[in-house]
Amino acid sequence: MGSVRRRRGASSLVLLCAMAVLTAPGLATGTAYAAPAVPGAPATPAAPLPGPGGKSLEQVRKDIEELYRQAGTATDAYNLAEAETKAQSDKIVEIANLIVAGKERIATLKSRAGAAARAQYRSGGLPPGAKLALSEDPNHFLDGAGRLRQGEKAASDLLSELDRTQTDLQRYAEEASERWQKLEANRVKQEESKKQIEEKIKAAEELESKLEAEEKARLIQLEQEAQYRAQTAWLSTGAMKDVNGKATDAGKHAVQFATAQIGKPYKWGAVGPDSFDCSGLTSQAWRAAGRGIPRTSQEQLRLLPKIALKDMRPGDLIIYFDDASHVGMYVGDGAMVHAPRPGRNITMAGAGSMPIKAVVRPDA
Repeated sequence: MGSVRRRRGASSLVLLCAMAVLTAPGLATGTAYAAPAVPGAPATPAAPLPGPGGKSLEQVRKDIEELYRQAGTATDAYNLAEAETKAQSDKIVEIANLIVAGKERIATLKSRAGAAARAQYRSGGLPPGAKLALSEDPNHFLDGAGRLRQGEKAASDLLSELDRTQTDLQRYAEEASERWQKLEANRVKQEESKKQIEEKIKAAEELESKLEAEEKARLIQLEQEAQYRAQTAWLSTGAMKDVNGKATDAGKHAVQFATAQIGKPYKWGAVGPDSFDCSGLTSQAWRAAGRGIPRTSQEQLRLLPKIALKDMRPGDLIIYFDDASHVGMYVGDGAMVHAPRPGRNITMAGAGSMPIKAVVRPDA
């Protein structure tokens, strides 16, 4: 409990000091307004410090941000490949069970066919005309002939079912082969994406490792200033003017889950409970609210209903950048909660602090 209090205390400090673009009242209540100016926001940016290679620290910040954004794109591709791999694996297991059941069915049908053949052998296998000539009672013969016709139909049905089952087994085998190929293709995609993620993160970390302590502190300040400028510019367009949607019960649960994770670290591919990536946070928040949604930000954009910005309400997801490589959850008052990038913790930020591509609704 003490660690929870400390994390929540740290979260409050982050909220007050980092972006500070929000007014205090009404988080997740549906009141959606924001102040265009914030007490304590930097009035005049400090002179930039020189960065590695003679670049300005601002340019280094942009380079690092771009590398992490590319890592985010690769992370989305990795997560999608992982989800598809799991789906293919599950389907292969399902097909394997069908094949086992089909083989058991064929064994049963062959046993029945063998029993019918043995019964016919015991009857002597005489043709109907011969049986009529040898029969002392025509009525007995006609009764037996009826049973024979029934037996012949049963045998015909049995052979037809055997043929269908064998055809099904062939189809299952072909489908399983296709699924295996897709499974392997997705594994290759995962490995390629993983390599890209690790390369981009390593390059960004190397850039950042060359900074002195003062430069690293200034880098964080530059990040906050850039987010503040973007949020202020977004608010100045009147984007929040008509936004006053009320959170649904499910939306409130999703927001509560997401905000409870503030202070936990970003980790690519993670879906909790100790760390998350951006879409891992949003998908798990809605899972906690009782709604299963796609795992990745790109699939969230593709499959969830899009809504107009003016209709946005707490719990809705904001998709960022043209390639839909980042996602945050709107929580009200012009703010969203998100897992920013490697090296940063889950935090609050202005909803307009990054380029918005679309808003989607999990509980439409």
